This record gives sequence, C-alpha cells and structure tokens, in this order.
Amino acid sequence: MQSRDGGFINANGQLIMDPYGYASGGCLCRTCSIDALTRVADAMRGAQGRRKVMVFIGTIFRSYEPNMVAARGCVVSRRRSLRKVGSAAGESIPWFDSIIADVAMAADRVLATLFVAALAFATPTALSQRGAVTEWPVGAITRTFVPQGTYNWRGAATHALVTSLWYPAVRGTSVFEHDIGPPGSPLFHLGEWADDARAAKGPFPLIALSHGTGGSAQIMAWLARALASRGYVVAAVNHPGNNALEAYTAEGFLLWWERARDLTTMIDLLLQDRDFARTIDPRRIGAVGFSLGGYTVIEIAGARTEPALFRKFCRSAEAEGCADPPEFPNLFKRWDELEANNASFQLAVSQSGRSYRDSRIRSVFAIAPALGHAFIPGSLRRLAIPVAIVAGVDDRVVPVGSNAQLLAKLIPRASLMLLPGGVEHYTFLATCMEAGRRMQPTLCTDAEGVDREQIHRRTVDRAVQFFNRTLK
Repeated sequence: MQSRDGGFINANGQLIMDPYGYASGGCLCRTCSIDALTRVADAMRGAQGRRKVMVFIGTIFRSYEPNMVAARGCVVSRRRSLRKVGSAAGESIPWFDSIIADVAMAADRVLATLFVAALAFATPTALSQRGAVTEWPVGAITRTFVPQGTYNWRGAATHALVTSLWYPAVRGTSVFEHDIGPPGSPLFHLGEWADDARAAKGPFPLIALSHGTGGSAQIMAWLARALASRGYVVAAVNHPGNNALEAYTAEGFLLWWERARDLTTMIDLLLQDRDFARTIDPRRIGAVGFSLGGYTVIEIAGARTEPALFRKFCRSAEAEGCADPPEFPNLFKRWDELEANNASFQLAVSQSGRSYRDSRIRSVFAIAPALGHAFIPGSLRRLAIPVAIVAGVDDRVVPVGSNAQLLAKLIPRASLMLLPGGVEHYTFLATCMEAGRRMQPTLCTDAEGVDREQIHRRTVDRAVQFFNRTLK
C-alpha cells in the first residue's frame, strides 16, 4: 500500500520503501495478505531504475542483482539467504518465512522493478538452460549426521558426518554465485545455486560423492551442482580427519577403507531425513569420487583392500604415485609409528580386507582414482556393477598406468575415458580465481592449452550419460 508521503508500507503499517526508492526497516512482512501486497505490486509495477530489484510475493523466491548494497534492517548477500540484522552473526531467515523481500539502497535514487508471478509454473530461465538440455535450478543445504553407537572418527575433532547436499530446486528459484575464499579475493569459483532452497518434487536419483584426500565436499561443487541441475540429488560427505574443514589426522589419511563406511552411514541417515526422504528414490543410488574418493567408490562397489599390497608396490622398481601427499608430509612414516603403538589403528588395519560393498549402490563413477595397487586383484575382477573411470593422461600425482588403466583392465564392466593434452590431477578441482592461482599454484596451474572448465563439462556430460543409463 502507498503511504501518505509516497512511500510503500506493508499491511502491518511498516514503511518498506520511502518515496525516493530507498529501502527502510521492516523489510519482511510475514503476515501481509496477498491482496495488500498485490496493491503494493501494482503501485510499483513498471518503475525503472539503474539497479533492478525483483520482489516476489507469497511463497515465491526473491531475486537480487549481484552487487546490491544492504538496506537498513536487512543484509543481502549474493551467496547467502536473507539475514536479519541485530546480532553479531545475524539471524537466518528461511525463504518460506518471507512474504516480501527488501529493496536495495543505492548511493542515489534506486527504483524497483517488481514481478508478481506464479513461478512454480514458470519455465527455467535462460541462466539454467544450455542448448537443448533443460536444467533444474539448484538448491544446496548442509546436514550434520551423527551416527549412533561406536564409530571410527580417525582422530578427528568433529564427531559427525558433515554433508553438503545439492538438489533440483523448484522452478523459478533464483541462484547466486558461490566461491571459496575471503570476500573480495576468492580462491575458487564453485558455481551458482540457492542456499536452503525448496527442493523440487521428486523422487530423484541419489549420487553419493567422495572428495579427494585432504579436500572437501565444496571443492567438488562444480560436479555436484552440475549433476543436481540434471535431476540428481548429490550428497557429499566431508571424510573425518581427511577434509580441509578441520585439522588433518594421520588416521584420516591412512585408514582409506573407512571412507566407504562414511558414505554408507551418510546414505542411511539421509534416507531418514524428514526433508529429503521423499525427494530421493532409494532404488536409484550411485556414487562418484575423485582421487582417493575414486578409490572409495570402487571400494563401495565391492573391491577389497590389502594395504600390504600397496606398500609392496611402493618398494618395487615399478613404484609411482607413492610420495607423501603435500597436505601431510611424512605420512607413511606415521603408518609405521601407529601400527607399532596404536591399538585402534591396529584394529582398523586388521579389518581393511573386509567387503564394504553397499548393495544399494548400482553404479560408480571414478575420477582419477588412486591406490590402484591397494586393491586385491581378485575382488576387482568380481565387481558386478557398472564402473566408469575418467582420468587425465598427464596425471603425475596419480599416474594412470598404475591406477585408472590398471583398474579398467581388471574390472569386468569398467569403461575408461582418458583425457589427453596436458590434463593433470588437479584439473578436476574447482576453477581457480586469480587469488587462487597466486596462492595455490600447485592446485591451480594447468598445462598450457588446458581449459579446466571445458574438462569439467566433458566430465559432467560423461557422468550424466553414465548415470542416466545405469540408474534408470
């Protein structure tokens, strides 16, 4: 409704925009009637300005231009949901609590362009379309799963499986850019999605994602987001003691076979989640992993581990890819120390040869898989589900001869795609920004002529084709 001085008020009498187009306090209106807000919409419709603001009514998502400044009473971030000012950290306001979103305040007059539409019936925007493929807008959320009973946390400080989820969101959802790194100087670009968005009506297939050693779920967001846009729910667990969100532990880096248990436990708890249980089709589950995550998904497919085989290979004349990881110098020296003095480590090693097969997993996609010689060859020959492997020919961290090619040779239903032209191991990490290339040259420097985003697209297309075929 329009106020006497020309501004706009909500049904509670709060001024939400002054006559000059500046946002005011009271930017949320949880009790306004749709009729009252529609009158506001009619009054504001068609206004033009240098900076657009899209305000949606009812249970419809809000959308903001990327560089809007904060309004009084509310803070808008291109990466976070609307947050109410009033505490140091801010109070998160879920999208479904919002009836009318705030309007930005600029250095001079800012006028609003308002759209009122039933976006649940809208077609995807151009942002979420590529060629003839119609894509879903993507939502993302984090779940913290705490399994009951005894669990091997591998010395990690966090006794929980912190899991990032990407999923198809309802049509019309507005998405925003996400990066890793400090504001104004990001290291990696992750992609576009909406935090805490409402999930589209499923059920959708589930893909469990396993990151590489010392990495994180977020560093593989380029893959997770892309799969979600093609109609998959992707759940990426941060493996205890082996993720970049907390201090590394030797056990987290060395007890590789425990990672498969992380995926299985995460799937168990996710399928009990009240918000996602109906979104996921439990009959269609696959897994994808990078590097040590590639090893992990082959293990969950049924391959069994014998650490002594890998150590024997690393002492042989054919040894390659056996160096300590850069994230954990002197790692293999720690193996000897733990095996000699740590009872829990000794127990875990004694259980390494067990099968960690999860029968719900119908197919797996391994990107630059590691530890090829750690698997018992006979167990690889007995794998009964489809396995797809993608790797770079010039991978010097996890050489393809003793890993991708060896696995493809031994696994009966494996397919192998080798990418030539200088594609290396870290090409499969998120796209680096300028600060990332400067501060993380090992992770961010690709060979001349390598287009990391193009390699990502090829990998995504291959994964989508594979899962579309194997998870029908």
